[in-house]
Amino acid sequence: MSFKEDIVSYIRSGETDHTNLGLEIEHFVVDENGDQIGFEEITDLIETVSDKLNAKTNYSDGYPVGYTTDEYAITLEPSCQFEISINPYKDLEKIEYIYKEFIKVWEPLFKERGYKIVTNGNLPKVEQGLTTPDDITLTPKIRYKYMDEYLSKSGKYSRYMMRASASTQLSIDYKSEKDLAKKLRVLEKISPILMIIAESKEVKDFTLSGNEGQTHLLRIQEWDDLDPARTGFLKGSLDEGFGYEDIADINYNMPLILLTKDGDSEYVKDDSAKDLIEKGVITESDLQDKTKSLIEHVFSMGFFHYRVKTYIELRVADSMPIDKALGFTALLKGLIYDKSNLDYLDENLSNIKSLDEIQSAIDEIKVDGFDAKIYDGKTAYEWADELVKLADNGLEGKDKEYLKNVRAFWSDIKS
Repeated sequence: MSFKEDIVSYIRSGETDHTNLGLEIEHFVVDENGDQIGFEEITDLIETVSDKLNAKTNYSDGYPVGYTTDEYAITLEPSCQFEISINPYKDLEKIEYIYKEFIKVWEPLFKERGYKIVTNGNLPKVEQGLTTPDDITLTPKIRYKYMDEYLSKSGKYSRYMMRASASTQLSIDYKSEKDLAKKLRVLEKISPILMIIAESKEVKDFTLSGNEGQTHLLRIQEWDDLDPARTGFLKGSLDEGFGYEDIADINYNMPLILLTKDGDSEYVKDDSAKDLIEKGVITESDLQDKTKSLIEHVFSMGFFHYRVKTYIELRVADSMPIDKALGFTALLKGLIYDKSNLDYLDENLSNIKSLDEIQSAIDEIKVDGFDAKIYDGKTAYEWADELVKLADNGLEGKDKEYLKNVRAFWSDIKS
């Protein structure tokens, strides 16, 4: 079996009848001046807390950069953004409980050292014009050194993305190749609305240099001008018959920037997995003994709006406070896991035939926010209102209460 076929098998192994949702939130940890916590200080805390919780400490380049418990994992991102990845659960109350237990551990530790936790799409001090990404250092992980070197040449906002952005991510299950394709195309088509619903910014009129007039979706703007080989939407994903092999092909041929083997990272620049296999850098032994870790590394170097692994990873939302994040999670649960809603959206949005149409809607929203006129001449606000009503019909019990948070936080954006 070839490595590309291994990737196909890996994606297929994600097929499940479960309807779980995994929630990840990246946080800024800042002092009274708005500056992020230092690498040495936070890694010391990670090691201490990991030992206290009897968790598995995760190391990179010899540094403790996270830990894993039975319910969640902690990871340090490029400039000490502090991420919690909660295991997939169907019950949103369980997700809320795990997050609040995490906060109980960490908030007092940060507070006694003069720090607070901030959830925002971009570092507030950057939006306030008090600093620039050029003034922010990266953690000493070799991976980020190589990424910074490569991406600073492929797009103008890589330094914003790595040093000053934070997101909320969701994982969504799929039953089959057909189900994956359907969920993916619906998610992609509603992406412009999801992006503005999940916008989280500090300064209303802040714009990125060179994008004056575009006061919305700042984090998306950064990703849109990062590297077309690994960002945006999956090429061909709206085409009839799109499936596992297409996803495998995209990742197999994507420039990898770096290759991690046996804990060491090597700078490979534009070489793809295919290139590295042909050159013998990825050996036959690697393909036999480390297939899963190689596949996971390849996927980790793709930063698409929807990263397909053994689940669909939604990456279009800014970092949000937990109440807002739970509302957003409820919204997706009600839209994507309710068959009638998924079928309705698939049919109702069938006139959107190209990724360019979706990108055009995103570009309109960057300028006009909720007031932007997008599909069928309706505003983004009208579409958002419709999505919330649909989701409410697809939810039960406490999930309906979580959904109410959506309107509460988008009203802040609209005002």
